[in-house]
Amino acid sequence: MADQPDPSAVLIRAVGPDDDLDAHLDLAERSFGPKSPAERDRWRQWAVGVIAQGRCLGAFAGGRLAGTAVIQDMRQWWCGRALPMAGVSGVKVAPEDRGRGIARRLMAALLHEVAARGYPLSALYPATMPLYRSLGWELAGARDTAVISARSLRDLVPPDPVIAAVGPGAAAGSPRLRRAAPGDAETVISVIGQVHEAARDCGPITWDAASVADWLADPDLYAYLCEDGFLVYRWRNGNDALFVEGAEAISAETQRAFWAHVGSHASITEQVYARVGPADVFWRLTRERDADVEHRSLWMLRVVDAPAAIAARGFPSAVSLSVPLVIADDLRPANSGRWRLTVAEGRGALDPVSEPTARAGPPLTLGARGLAALYAGTPLRSLRQAGLASGGSAGHDAALDAAFAGTAYMLDAF
Repeated sequence: MADQPDPSAVLIRAVGPDDDLDAHLDLAERSFGPKSPAERDRWRQWAVGVIAQGRCLGAFAGGRLAGTAVIQDMRQWWCGRALPMAGVSGVKVAPEDRGRGIARRLMAALLHEVAARGYPLSALYPATMPLYRSLGWELAGARDTAVISARSLRDLVPPDPVIAAVGPGAAAGSPRLRRAAPGDAETVISVIGQVHEAARDCGPITWDAASVADWLADPDLYAYLCEDGFLVYRWRNGNDALFVEGAEAISAETQRAFWAHVGSHASITEQVYARVGPADVFWRLTRERDADVEHRSLWMLRVVDAPAAIAARGFPSAVSLSVPLVIADDLRPANSGRWRLTVAEGRGALDPVSEPTARAGPPLTLGARGLAALYAGTPLRSLRQAGLASGGSAGHDAALDAAFAGTAYMLDAF
């Protein structure tokens, strides 16, 4: 009789094309709920792609698929510069296998794989936070969905007369919007990147061209491009509401054109839901206090390669500093040790220090979670109050707050 797999043994490996896709789908539905036939078809197409690329890790208990986690290839913007970022999604463990430590083993293996692939950062939306915090992820930002009466967007607040009289493009007129198709994927990515660079945004992501093309191919999606912006939305609840997935632009004229376009649906729809950032012009274009945050999702960040993450990040060009740090990161030993963080002319560097010097002053000590939160713009006062930072000095705190300043946000879910 052939040996049977040990039901208590757990093996972590990449899910392969020869593994049972139906078992993977069953695990997804047991974990997150049932899917419609159309949703199952889309899920299968997506799963085949990520499995073929080796981006799905599986936990196999006794030969049976008991858990999975997916690595998404993304770019994330930090103070106007884009970094490779591993988005983590689809983390799940079969209900009968929970409580055995499988999720922790799976995520620890995923962190190792993310590092091996050269990603300096990783982000995720947590269903529960203790697991991810134990592995070095920490809360970094939010994804807000605003809601407003469609009629409130029909008559936008005009520019201040003084500004309108001297502002650039005052006589240029409304920009021309054209429909975006799957073949425009590279252009969409470029335009969105230009928006985030110009705004020195912190947190938003951009996808790869294939994913954007698939997104634009959705027949229920309405997307528009112009020279310096991208607008995308869909109907919601029949025609009771519009859901704006993004209205991103550089110029004031294009932003106004986008929201006027959305507001032109007010004769049909009652409400508009919109994914917007905390400083989005959307909040300043309505005449009354009609807009509100309808839903907020929090996301977490993990610094995987600290020197690479600092070197690739943008910093305010007016900030200059040199601060000693001590980082303790048990799961990423290469991050641990004594460092000197320098920032100048919009660039940063994290260099190892062999011996501390009295002249440098007391070092700021951070764990993996504190480092992630600092990177995302959390003030040092908050980090100290949360028990995520110690040491350092008041002068260094002020300089670090200025260097990492910014309210991190995302528009995309994954």
